Formats: sequence, C-alpha cells, structure tokens
Amino acid sequence: MTPMMRVNGINVHYQVHGQGEWLVLIAGLGTDLSIFKPYVDVLSKDFRVLVFDNRGAGQSDKPDVPYSVQMMAQDTVSLMDALDIEHAHILGVSLGGRIAMQLALDHQQRVKKLILVSTSPSLQARLSVVMKAMKRIRSLSRSQQPYYAFKRQLAASSGYDCTDRLHQITAPTLVIYGKNDRLANQTQAEEMKKRIASCGLVGFDGGHWFFMLHANQVIDEVRKFLA
Repeated sequence: MTPMMRVNGINVHYQVHGQGEWLVLIAGLGTDLSIFKPYVDVLSKDFRVLVFDNRGAGQSDKPDVPYSVQMMAQDTVSLMDALDIEHAHILGVSLGGRIAMQLALDHQQRVKKLILVSTSPSLQARLSVVMKAMKRIRSLSRSQQPYYAFKRQLAASSGYDCTDRLHQITAPTLVIYGKNDRLANQTQAEEMKKRIASCGLVGFDGGHWFFMLHANQVIDEVRKFLA
C-alpha cells in the first residue's frame, strides 16, 4: 500500500528510509521523489530520510488551483507535524530549494541545517530556458505529471522571491550550484552566500541537473556538511 498522509487539505505520498537524525528532501519542479533515489540509497545509512511528492507531482494530489511556494512549504511542515518530526535537516532542489528557504523563514526552529541545491531565491530565467531544463530533469525522473499541474508548480516557482529576506535565515546553510546553470546561476549562488549569515558555497561542473550527474560527489558534500 502506498504511504499517504492527509496534510494541508491534500493527500501526500511519502516514504521514510533509514534511522538517525531526520533529513527531509524536497524535490523540484516537474519531478517526484524518485529523483532522490541515489541520495536516499546512501544518506539513509546515516539519517532517517523523508522523501515525498510535492502537491501537483507523483502520487500526491494535484488540485487544479493556484499553488504558491508558501503553500508548499506549509505542506512540508504539516507532513513533518503528522510524522512527529520536531526538527530536521532540510535539503531542497530547484523549486524544492525555494520551498526549503520559505520553510526556514517561517519555521526557523524546525530547521537544523539547510542545503540548497540548483536553486535561487527568485526565478529570473526566460521561460524557454526553464522548459528546456525541465525537459532534461523530467527525463531523469519517473514522474508522469499532467501539464496543468506542471504549470501550477511553475507559476508558484516563478512568482516567488525571498531575496530581501535571506538575511533572516538563521540555520547553517550550504549552497550547492552548477557552474553552467542558467536557471540558478553562480551569481545568484554567491549572492545567497553573502546574504545568509552562516553559509557555505560549493560549485560543480554542469548545468541545472548536475546534482544527478554528479550525485556521489554532491552526496559527499552533504555528508561533510551534516557531520
């Protein structure tokens, strides 16, 4: 039976792997929890890993109503509440990184350490660039997302901007970026490092999906940061 939890007005598909400190992984635009399989396989040896499908993706509900990053951050923290997760390390990729930033802003006491991968506080790229990158990302995921739900997620991501609030993030933070990423570029990564009080920065060769192509190396950086 597929694990489902009713939170924030929707049914959310989730999985829990391993034992230890909680680590919550938040997926990006157009993908489901399968994108994290290489990460779960390794990180669940040291952590209790929660992965789930965001609203609009995977096996979670896909209501055809406006989405927002704030709404999706509340989905995440409501799922944490339902699973009795008092606080956790949070890792977010792309849209998931924006969700993670909002969670860290709204619920500072719930976030032990924050890891932001292939993300930025605002989406500034042209739509054509976004669509090209998402086509590649979705090919790496098993997600079969309806187009209307993709558009709802995209609108949430493109309508979000927490740049002026980055200084309010108190959790120790690691930003991991692709040196050739056209959606979340190096300049934005460096700006996050400047604005977040306790923040490290690591760059990898590659574009927006470097975290899949260099999964083992990224996992090493994550483990080092969380040690």
